[in-house]
Amino acid sequence: MQLKAIIVEDEKHSRETLKNLLEKFCEGVGVIGLASSVKEALDIIPKSNVDVVFMDIELQSGTGFDILTQLPEINFEVIFTTAFDQYAIKAVKFSSLDYLLKPIDLEELQLAVEKAKKVKNKEEYNQQLKTLLQNIKQPKLSKICLATSDGFEFINTQDILYCEAGGSYTTFVLSDGKKILVSKHLKEYENLLTDNHFMRVHNSYLINLKEVKKYVKSDGGYIVMNNKDIVSISRSKKDAFLDAMQ
Repeated sequence: MQLKAIIVEDEKHSRETLKNLLEKFCEGVGVIGLASSVKEALDIIPKSNVDVVFMDIELQSGTGFDILTQLPEINFEVIFTTAFDQYAIKAVKFSSLDYLLKPIDLEELQLAVEKAKKVKNKEEYNQQLKTLLQNIKQPKLSKICLATSDGFEFINTQDILYCEAGGSYTTFVLSDGKKILVSKHLKEYENLLTDNHFMRVHNSYLINLKEVKKYVKSDGGYIVMNNKDIVSISRSKKDAFLDAMQ
């Protein structure tokens, strides 16, 4: 499959480096356009039958998100590139979208290109982008996209009661009783959800502090969630948990 690509990057060296990497080391990719600003991107992208846009998050004239919100339609895939901005990276991860850290690693670039070549459900992909653009406008990320074995689930973070580790998998337990199994380690979601009133209280559990019903001291101590599920708490986490609940 031949991919037609556009690079949006305000630094000339980074722009040319990425172009060279794509043309020399990524088979089946042709760079059909370069943009160095929000204005140039908004002029070039709608006129091009592009398959994938490599979008720098931070531009001197704005952000890659500004471009996406102003386009009349998005019928291409986006691979974000960035050297910093932790909040933006977290928002991209929340949406299960691809991003590359600068300086760009060739192997990671090739993996991202191969993923872009695979046929995706356009409706689900557009929902991922919509989730991203909604989250980036808010001081806290409110919706998370979970990649499952048969597609994606878009969940409001406030609807998550707790997450339970199971080897390299994580089970999300929701307030409506639904459970979602995701093939990622719990640690990854701990990093994403800590700012949303979530706390790792045990090696196996990441809980929504707003969904705690009570803490029971007997039997070594345990937590009861609003759905009456019992969650273990590590001895080393008790003081921090009780402080957080006050």
